[in-house]
Amino acid sequence: MTAPSRLRVDGLTVRFHLSGATVQAVTDARFEVRQGECLALVGESGCGKSVMAHALLGLLPGNAEVTGSAWLESGDGAPIGRSPLLAHSADNLVPRSPTALAASGSLPPVDLVAAPEEVLARSVRGRRIGLVPQSPATHLTPVRTARSQLEEALRELGNPASADDLAARAGLRPADLDRYPHELSGGMAQRVANALALAGDPWLILADEPTSGLDRPLVDATMAELRRLADDGRAVLLITHDLRAAEQVADRVAVMYASRVVSVAPAAAFFAGPRHPYAAGLLDALPSRRFTPIPGRPPELTRLPDGCAFLPRCERASAACERVPELAELPEPPVPQGSGGRVAPVSDRQEVACHHPLEPLEHPLELDRNAAR
Repeated sequence: MTAPSRLRVDGLTVRFHLSGATVQAVTDARFEVRQGECLALVGESGCGKSVMAHALLGLLPGNAEVTGSAWLESGDGAPIGRSPLLAHSADNLVPRSPTALAASGSLPPVDLVAAPEEVLARSVRGRRIGLVPQSPATHLTPVRTARSQLEEALRELGNPASADDLAARAGLRPADLDRYPHELSGGMAQRVANALALAGDPWLILADEPTSGLDRPLVDATMAELRRLADDGRAVLLITHDLRAAEQVADRVAVMYASRVVSVAPAAAFFAGPRHPYAAGLLDALPSRRFTPIPGRPPELTRLPDGCAFLPRCERASAACERVPELAELPEPPVPQGSGGRVAPVSDRQEVACHHPLEPLEHPLELDRNAAR
């Protein structure tokens, strides 16, 4: 049985308007993250992954224009409006508190694109979405202990749990919380960030490049924690350029290129043989594969071509590629067992935005897990 969707992104588009130029940061993104799964969003630096994360959290600067929708579901029914966390008063719309919503039986779905800042701040960030940030040590306030920051988060989010209890869930000792950020090791800082992300007991975890700057043992530990969160029933959106990290934890993999999601596939099928030429190039660039870089460079996001953005770098390009390909589902044979990725429990479909998708491989290729250690 397919697990319920927790996040449905449909047509999400982000533009930054600058003097004399427009940055096309995210274009018509479509994907979903389901309960109990980890979706890894991968791609080269600068393709729009982190902008996507900030758009979902409502943390973009004032010159950003955001369209489309991103429904954060509760699993308790269909969306009920463009600002579903608002209650009618005699004169206007006023935010309903999370406590009141919980007492009424459920938290309704909310469109993260259309919701006002007050709703996002009071009812979404921290409560329904937990953020595991890039560079956790720099994310913490340097002049306060980890304990004081965790206690404040619990208090503001209305969680009666103690800081010690939450720290224990994240693998920390009570004494670790009495340290300042500069006294924490990289692993400790990561666990504090994980504890802060869980302070509001959110059902969606958004991990934005959580392994940046970490050595391999810490990467492995971080991925194991994200996998545990998904196995506990949360939905996890992992944004990363580290394919090895994604291979460890993901149920499905979405690939971004030049602002667009160009491939969504079960992790097993993706690592066995992706159907999009760019995705195949990403894997071929790994030392454990062919160690061959993709020729050329990605286009500038201020000067995207009218057709397929990968056309100048693609060996399979034709005149058809002068039109933008739509993300469409492909017929897919059963995923072979032992193919090197996690077999997705939620879906076996593979979607590709390509006029000339690759054929599935007869014999799966497995990443050498020790090659990059």
